[in-house]
Order: sequence, then C-alpha cells, then structure tokens
Amino acid sequence: MSKLSRLDRRTFLRSTGMTAVAGAVGGAVPLAAQGGGGALQQDGRYDFDTIYSRIGTDSSKWDAQIARYGRDKIEVGMGTADQDFRIAPPITDALRKRIGHENYGYLSIPGSYKESIVDWNRRRYGLEIDPDTIQHAAGVHAGVISTLRAFCPPGSKVLMQTPGYNGFYTDIRVVGCVAEESPLKLVDGRYRMDFEDLERRIDHDTHAFILCNPHNPTGNVWSRSDLMTLGEICNRRRVVVLADEIHCDFVTKGHTYTPFATLDDEAIVRNSVTFKSVSKSFNLSMMKCAYQFSTNPDYLERIAGAGQHRQSMNTLGIIAAEAAYNEGEDWLDQLLEYIDGTQDLVESTVNANVPGVKTVKPEGTFLAWLDVAEAMDRTRMKQAAAAAERPTTPEQAFQRFLVDHAHIHLNAGSSYGLGSDGRMRMNIGTSRQLVQRALSNMAKALATA
Repeated sequence: MSKLSRLDRRTFLRSTGMTAVAGAVGGAVPLAAQGGGGALQQDGRYDFDTIYSRIGTDSSKWDAQIARYGRDKIEVGMGTADQDFRIAPPITDALRKRIGHENYGYLSIPGSYKESIVDWNRRRYGLEIDPDTIQHAAGVHAGVISTLRAFCPPGSKVLMQTPGYNGFYTDIRVVGCVAEESPLKLVDGRYRMDFEDLERRIDHDTHAFILCNPHNPTGNVWSRSDLMTLGEICNRRRVVVLADEIHCDFVTKGHTYTPFATLDDEAIVRNSVTFKSVSKSFNLSMMKCAYQFSTNPDYLERIAGAGQHRQSMNTLGIIAAEAAYNEGEDWLDQLLEYIDGTQDLVESTVNANVPGVKTVKPEGTFLAWLDVAEAMDRTRMKQAAAAAERPTTPEQAFQRFLVDHAHIHLNAGSSYGLGSDGRMRMNIGTSRQLVQRALSNMAKALATA
C-alpha cells in the first residue's frame, strides 16, 4: 500500500468516526471499538447488545453506503445480509493459532473439516451427509453457478419463487439462462407456495428450480408438506432442485427447518443438490467457505465435469468453518435467542409506531420484509421515481428517501422480482440499540413527511 493510500485511509477513519455513529436524526449512538458486540462476559453469556463498529473496515454494509451517500446520511446500515457482531471467540482463537504459522501455500482439505460438516448437520437437524458426497466451493453462488451450468443449456429457463433473493438473478444471467418467476401467494401477511402457478410455468425448456429455505427475503421456513409437494412436481417434470439452505441456522421460535435432503421420498431427494455455508450463521461471508452435496452420484459427477466446478477454498476459511461447527454452537444458540427477540421488537414497534409501514415476524433469517406501500403513497414515491434523472423504481426512490430523511439504508424491494412492489428488506442482525434507532428515525421521518 502506498504512503498516500495509508494517509487517505487514516483520514477516512477519522472522518467516519470509529468511536461514534453521529446521526443527524436523534443524536449519536456510541460504538465499542474493542469490547461488546458478541464478546463473552463473566456469566457465560455473550454480549450482542453493545454496538460493535465496522466503520473503516471496508464493510459493504457500512463503508460502501457512506462512500455513496455521505457520512452524514448513514446512521444505521441495514442492507447487505451480514451481521455486525464480533465472531464467536473459538473462531478467533483458531485463526490466531493458524496465523502463527506464516505460510499459506496450497492446502489439502483436511478430513476433520468434512467431519465437522457431517457432525453439525447430524447433531442439529438429523441430516446424514456422506462425507464423500461433499463438494467444496468458494461460496454458495459459485456452487449454484456450477450446478446451473451442468443442467441448464444457455437460453433455457430457471424457475424460482418471488419475491426471491436478488443474487439468484445474477447467477442465472452468468450462465446465460433466463429466470422464470413464480410469485408466492400473499395471504394475511404471510407468503405461501402457489403450486399450480409453479407447475404451469414448467415446460420442455425448464431444467432447474432454485429453492430458498429459509426464504430470502420473505423469511418463510417451508414445511415438510410444502417441500414434498414441490419435490414431487419437480421430480415428475424432470426439473432438478437446487436447495439453497444458507439461512437454515436462523429459525424463529415455534418453527422448524426441514432439510430437503431429509424428505421421505428417496427419488425426490436424489433429484436435488443442497448448498450450505457457515457464512450467515457465523458471519464468515468473506472467508469464502461453502459446500454442496447430493445423494445422486450422477449429479455430482455432472457438476464436477460439465459444470466445470472448481473445489477452490482458502486456508483461513477452512480453519474458521471447522472451529465454528465444532466449538461455536453455544455462541450461535445465544445469538439465535437475541435475534428472535429483535424480530419481536421489530414487529411490535413497526406495526405500532411507524406510519404507513407493516411487517410480520419472519419464520427464519435475520431479515425483516417490510410492507411500505402506504408510506410510499404518502411520500409520493411514484412521482419521485418518474422525475428522477435515471431509471428509478418507486422502491429505489423510497430507499433514497430513507437515506435522506431517516439516515438508514435498506434494500429496495424492486430488486427481488415479481410481488415485491411496495416492499423493503431490512437486515436486523445488529445491536438492538441500532435497530431501535433506525425504527425511531423512520417513524419521525414518515410522521413529518
């Protein structure tokens, strides 16, 4: 790094404030540069409530938005789906130990890493994975892309349910295919699968379906019955199921995650490939450490061959993932309890205090899917979008409204496909202090709009 770059970075750190979030609405919220944010306390409990600053670390959730909108515009970053907590201490300990050996040459993936994957899934979900069927990937996206290449000719259709994770659209475009959208049904604020619509959209040119469970962005955790019906349709119509279960460790109270690979019909399970990672559960996204598996050896061979799948990994990612699965369970269980309470807070506060905004507590994920249609009408977002200098959706206009007037950054619903009109996605994987500040800012901005 050049001397100029180092000076620029120091200036940036000072100007953004590593020790405070100085929002223009409602005053400042202190940040902890060292303790808190997931640190272990003397009573054996982890502190997720003390704010842990990520500003100045090149965080896409914080620094990228500050760079785009200005430091005075971003008080709470609630976009990119990662967390603001310190990682589980056993992960840090394992990384420090490995860093003590100062060489990062080519690595043979240790058998103990595969064992940690097998043990975690068996222990928590009763899911038996043959270690010989595990393929490694530098992220779920890499695995999905390789699998799509293996089964979907360029120009063919890939079926997905919407609102759906916007990253899937990019994966589909990368392999030269087209997204075929099947909208979920919205009933009393909850989403349901529309099996008739889904099957109607399958034709001779449809070779794969991307399942998201728990579902991003709606937060649905699909029932065993839903998955069986879906699996029967796809198996009968010869459509391979790509089951993205990256959010599986985040399920709210009263709900149960069902791995697709545990369904009772062997033929349905064999018609699938499952994708998982430690990245959401333990906040290790940039460690680029994911895996995929199937009970169908022909599918795995096809992915490794025609799909041109490269089992690329990185040393520290493997170290972190193995430590997470072997030693991070207590940390995660406490985090799940904290996130569940935050989801309760968001639902009650939004519905009672934020004008024109409604939400329903999700069944899984650390995301909230906000219905902002009324608030957008009140703030004339359709007119604002029409008057914008560049193509803008009303939801993107509302995203900018919240940045300008509430100083929070959310994801515009329009990027999540059909059925996303009047919606925003909010990441609540942060201190409740910041969640409360964000909701308070939103309420004030909309009350005076």
